[in-house]
Amino acid sequence: MNQQHPMDSIVIVGGGSAGWMTAAALAKNTNPALTQITLIESSHIGTVSVGEATIPQIRQFNNMLGIDEDEFIRATSGTFKLGIQFLDWQQRGSQYAHPFGPYGVNFYGVPFYHYYLRAQTLKTPHPISAYNLEYHALNQAKFARPDAHASAIHKQLNYAYHFDATQYADFLKTYAMQRGVIHIDDTVTAVTKHPDGSINRLILKQHPEIQAPFYIDCSGFKGLLIEEALHSGYEDWRDMLPCDSAIAQPSQCLADILPYTKATARDAGWQWQIPLQHRIGNGHVFSSRFMDTQTAIDQLAQHLPSPAVGDPREIHWQNGKRRAAWVHNVVAIGLSAGFIEPLESTGLQLVQAAIMRLLSLFPHQQINALDVAQYNKHTNEEIDAIRDFVILHYKATQREDTEFWRYVKAMPIPDSLTHKIDMYQHTGRIIRNNNELFDELSWFSVFHGQGIAPDHYHPLADNMSAQEMVGHMNNIQDAIASTVASMPAQQAYLQSNQLMPKA
Repeated sequence: MNQQHPMDSIVIVGGGSAGWMTAAALAKNTNPALTQITLIESSHIGTVSVGEATIPQIRQFNNMLGIDEDEFIRATSGTFKLGIQFLDWQQRGSQYAHPFGPYGVNFYGVPFYHYYLRAQTLKTPHPISAYNLEYHALNQAKFARPDAHASAIHKQLNYAYHFDATQYADFLKTYAMQRGVIHIDDTVTAVTKHPDGSINRLILKQHPEIQAPFYIDCSGFKGLLIEEALHSGYEDWRDMLPCDSAIAQPSQCLADILPYTKATARDAGWQWQIPLQHRIGNGHVFSSRFMDTQTAIDQLAQHLPSPAVGDPREIHWQNGKRRAAWVHNVVAIGLSAGFIEPLESTGLQLVQAAIMRLLSLFPHQQINALDVAQYNKHTNEEIDAIRDFVILHYKATQREDTEFWRYVKAMPIPDSLTHKIDMYQHTGRIIRNNNELFDELSWFSVFHGQGIAPDHYHPLADNMSAQEMVGHMNNIQDAIASTVASMPAQQAYLQSNQLMPKA
């Protein structure tokens, strides 16, 4: 069989996190002698700069690039993240967390949470946070990476990052350009197409036109290539994810750097709080159908954790996805492919997953329709599952104190989510399909945290005697408490490891 040459030229339209993550990954994984990578972005067009809170998969991406973690943390004003704390979601005054690590230890092939559900019927368990290392540590605002001397349980610590998205893009820009990526600062003014409908050339405002066999659209919500040129179409999810706007405003650092993201439910949406080294990232996500912009600005101002250090900035979007993320010779990555509000910090994960999917299906000189179909199938399955997980936070609520909360509590939801809720509520089982992003421990965190109590637990959890079960659970709780007790506060950890400037 004759092996075709790989794509000799790839053009990325748009910078920001999505563009430079894509450029860096391609630069790392392609041969510069065979494939020239060019990124076009305009310094006159701002970026949304989403993605300051992440999930643990971002570590895999950075490791793939060979990035030193300490260098990365210092370059992006980064901090460590053990999970997300949710306030006022089930009802006003409620609180729970979605931690990044597992609950307890599975026994005899049965997930630990079934033993916890059984123990609840015996009135014996500690709070669920006692059986999760990340949850217990974030409750005490502590953090330490495991080292060679760490205990076995500490070595399992799972974490992500908070970082400045603009600084991350700049960091990856330097990385990519050092590896041969060509950067053009210019604006695309027109797009020409081949007779078959694929993209031919890009006409630039100041530079000569550019042509390539393959294009990647990282142009943001507008979808310059995937939508404006190729008319992929958009599936709008605002009927079940009605939050379509945000007000973002940074504020001063706090004395303690919390190792988690805060998501506090508000009258028509929720507020994020993301602790960085040099500031707190704040934002008020809301539905324009239930709240006007000025009210959203005022509510954010009332709830800032520290004095503001910048003006409020408006962001607008449609939760949803392109009907096809790969059309002809264009793949959309990032906001151009779709968007789900940042409640579970999935913005950069969708970028990362798209990049890795593209690398696995990287085209030869002739694009194969089977590769395109497979890429779009996996893309749709991934974002649909994330959509369902985010909807769950709204649907599983007891709040009826505002028009917004009454709407989301009663709104129709996808059949796929209804099935998951019904299975958990009636059997205690968590069903996942197609290797979806969030595992059963993530689903359990939200089911349990939002007050959904199942009718049953797994029957095999009864095979262990109550005395043995409680003994195992107490041992787990003691080991976690001992490990967390030895951890410092995050700010002390960052300073002692020279990851941030000294106070």
